[in-house]
Amino acid sequence: MTTDDDIMDATFAALCKHGYADLTMQAIADEFEKSKSLLHYHYDSKEDLIVTFMEHLLENFLSEFDEDSDDDPLEQLQRMAEIVVGSDEDDGPDDVHMALLGLRAQAPYDEALREQLVRNDQHIRERIADIVRSGIEQGRFRDDIDPEQFAAAFRSAIEGAQSHDVILGPDAPTETALAGIETFLLEGLTDDGTVEQTA
Repeated sequence: MTTDDDIMDATFAALCKHGYADLTMQAIADEFEKSKSLLHYHYDSKEDLIVTFMEHLLENFLSEFDEDSDDDPLEQLQRMAEIVVGSDEDDGPDDVHMALLGLRAQAPYDEALREQLVRNDQHIRERIADIVRSGIEQGRFRDDIDPEQFAAAFRSAIEGAQSHDVILGPDAPTETALAGIETFLLEGLTDDGTVEQTA
């Protein structure tokens, strides 16, 4: 593992522990096995580090779909919904989702963070649109679907459901939201209105 990877892991640990509002370089350094001076050598400020951290999260998220780019397009979209919306905990959201919501809440007040979140959103919507195009080319999806329009709607739906999961905790209708995304969005991609899995 490289120093950069160590710094990203330390940033994630500190962010989950303290939240963005109370996050400091010292808090990150406390989670970093190497010296605080090395942290400052790589990053001038917490803001610079967080922007890089958001790039890191995007790369990790997209790499999951790069590895499975030959999978059925519908299965890829279903898995994306489950990753974004689903919680790893039976009693509430996981640390990743909580950290992400805390970062997004700061975006209106932090231009650099907002710009990085815009870039992340654009990349993810492009990936969703590419998956839809692939499904159309393979004959799995209807050919009258607008990939960019679907991507915007799907992205908004899964992000909204994720936010509800974090804000409402165990009272969030997460499973119902996932079922609705499948019924009203994913089933609409197919000619017969089903999401039957391929063999």
